[in-house]
Formats: sequence, C-alpha cells, structure tokens
Amino acid sequence: EVSLIERPFGEVFSVEEIKTAIEKHQPKVVGIVHAETSTGAWQPLEDISKVVHEAGALLLVDCVTSLGGVPVEVDAWELDAVYSGTQKCLSCPPGLAPVTFSARAVEAIDNRKTKVASWYLDMTMVRNYWGEDRSYHHTAPINMNYGLHESLRLVLEEGLDARHQRHKRNHEALKAGLSAIGMEYAVAKDHCLPMLNAVKIPDGVDDVGVRKQLLGEFGIEIGGGLGPMKGKTWRIGLMGEASAARNVLLFLAALERCLLSQGAKIPSGSSIVVANRVYAT
Repeated sequence: EVSLIERPFGEVFSVEEIKTAIEKHQPKVVGIVHAETSTGAWQPLEDISKVVHEAGALLLVDCVTSLGGVPVEVDAWELDAVYSGTQKCLSCPPGLAPVTFSARAVEAIDNRKTKVASWYLDMTMVRNYWGEDRSYHHTAPINMNYGLHESLRLVLEEGLDARHQRHKRNHEALKAGLSAIGMEYAVAKDHCLPMLNAVKIPDGVDDVGVRKQLLGEFGIEIGGGLGPMKGKTWRIGLMGEASAARNVLLFLAALERCLLSQGAKIPSGSSIVVANRVYAT
C-alpha cells in the first residue's frame, strides 16, 4: 500500500508536512526526491530524516540528479536507501544505478517475511557479489563499469567540494544573466537546483519556437516544462562536465538572439556582461 503526498510543481515539502503525513499513514518506508529535474526544486533532507527515524520508518531517497552536483551526505543525514544514476552530474553514459544502504535498511531486507517479487532488483542476491562466496546474479554491463570508473576518477581529481562549487558558480552566473534580461526562476531562491535551472518563459514568447531555434542554429537543447509547467517554463541543464562558463555564456548569447528574433524588448548583450561580472569576482 502506497500513500502519496504532493506539493505544487516547483515547491518542496516542509518537515511539518512530512511529520503530519507520517502520523496519519504510519509508513514503513518514506520515499522522497532530493533533486527534482522536472521542476528544478532542491529538497532539504536532514531534518526530514530525523522525523522519519523518530517514527521508526526508513528513508528512501532519489539522488539521480543530485549526486556529483550538490552535497549528498548519506551518513551524516542518516539516509537509509539511496539510489542515483550515472548519466546526470557524473557525466557518464546511462545504464548503471549506484546504490547504498544503511545498516537499518540491510536489517529490514534480511528480516523480510515475503520473497522479493523482482529478480533483477533482489538486493539479497545482488549483495552477494560483495561476499566471499560470490554467486552469479546477472550479466553486468562491464563496459559501463569501466566508464563509471573513469567518471569517478575525474570527480576525485577535481574534488567533490570543488565540483559542487563549480556547479554553484555557473548557476549563479546563469541566474544573473537571465535576470538581466528580465527572466525569473520558477522555484523559490532557497530551493533552486544549481544543475537544473527551471525558468519562467517570458510573456509573448513562443516556447517551442525558441527551443527549435536554439537547437537548429546553435546546437543547444533545453527542456520544456512538464505537467502544469508545460509551455510555461524552460529547464536548462548545467550538469557534470556541461557545467562550464563557456556553456553558460554561449547559451545566454544564443537565447538573447532567439528572444530578439521574436521581438522581445531586452537590452542586447546585457546577460553576457552581467554573467561575466559573476565570473570576475
């Protein structure tokens, strides 16, 4: 049995909302998304983790987009089950899902009363790869393991703190540049993701027309809004190796051209000037 609680697109959950829902539904597991790519919202986790554990539940977290772009403090925040992906801020081809489990989660797995319904996701079997008596479970994509190894080598070479700061700096430059031409973010300032920038489409601007022009003339692809944000927002990714000053400046120049071609009244070149000021400080 699964109980859902929701927030409007672009908003995050408060600790009080989570606590109220837990008291009402008494769940064994609470699942939540750390970095939501469909909305650009960054969900705080530390206080939520405390509330979940006080109720005797486990915390399952989707860190597909956040890993490698913002801090993911699995041990410090006492996250029980965390999964991610290789294709976002790790800049690796898609195909693998890094996972980690706390001692509490492992104990829950060991104490199951029913057989795991999925073969491929049966962690009681997958974890045997790590034991002395290694048993076959599935044929792993070995080429992907080599790719992930190289990706993690680059992360280690850069350093996690430096990597997080790079994502933040490029986000701040992009945000400043967009603000200079009158564009606003769709998420509250305190909860904006640095690697996925969800911005409101200016009034009178053709959503699809701009995205087609960006791709056709400049080779730049951005995402459109999803759900209730469809036609109202753009999603601009600055993930992993793509989070670079050259990409921010190229995108701002290209976006200005597209907006001007649609007759938008914006100060030409201002976004580049303002973004460069961020990089100069």
